[in-house]
Amino acid sequence: MSVQTTETPAATGRDGAGGKGRKGGGSGEGRVLNVFSHGVLIIWGLLVTMPLLWAVISSFKDDGEIFGSPWGLPSALHFDNWARAWDKANMGQYFFNSLIVVGGSLIGTMLLGSMAAYVLARFDFPGNRFIYFLFVGGMGFPIILALVPLFFVMKNMALLDTYHGLILVYIGYSLPFTVFFLSGFFRTLPTSVAEAALIDGASHTRTFFQVMLPMAKPGLISVGIFNFLGQWNQYLLPTVLNVGDPDKKVLTQGLVALAVSQGYKGDWSGLFAGLTIAMLPVLGAYIIFQRQVVAGLTAGALK
Repeated sequence: MSVQTTETPAATGRDGAGGKGRKGGGSGEGRVLNVFSHGVLIIWGLLVTMPLLWAVISSFKDDGEIFGSPWGLPSALHFDNWARAWDKANMGQYFFNSLIVVGGSLIGTMLLGSMAAYVLARFDFPGNRFIYFLFVGGMGFPIILALVPLFFVMKNMALLDTYHGLILVYIGYSLPFTVFFLSGFFRTLPTSVAEAALIDGASHTRTFFQVMLPMAKPGLISVGIFNFLGQWNQYLLPTVLNVGDPDKKVLTQGLVALAVSQGYKGDWSGLFAGLTIAMLPVLGAYIIFQRQVVAGLTAGALK
């Protein structure tokens, strides 16, 4: 008995010491991993931010400064670069065209996508899952495979080189992701609120627009930002469907045309100004709505 009572505290002490050692080692490894992850994020942030900042600074330089001191600050702010890109390179017209197309397609995508997602998420009917998986499958379908038949369909319907034709294509292109994202978000919303509205005499339409849609605001903002970024930066679809009328080209097409023409002219300052004009709306949208985007992405997980 005396031997057992002697060994038991010693063993307990060794276990306790070992446990403390393991705990301390784990804490040290956690600190090292934390420092490493923060370092990787800082490097990644610099790799993303520095080219954008360099392009903005270069848009205020003249051509001599761009080649003479590419990493230095401009000696004077040459706002004439922006005016030259906006007027002579028709970036203003392209910008206006992009606003019309992206604005119209974004409204249509959010309206139709939210309605379809709400029905698929809240109502049970034959074919519900089949329709849902059709939208999910549309996310994995390469758009390049549909370009040739899409071109002839648009041509037969006289929708080539038109705003409304490109808007319809953008809506169809963005609906699968919108329905997939919002259907999962609508499933997280409480059903008691919708049931109370129906008991009070509200129709399904009124319940959707006045009750459920405001509750889904974080998800709507998040998917709206993603759709805006994707549609604003879309190049393949307008290149195929806007082939005849140069006045109907969008900003991505104009930016490529500017890069080709200004490259031959040697007007690199105008090219950087046009590039900055094209990316400012995207950066502005993300900076303004970054909190809402994060809230919308994490809302389903938190609930």
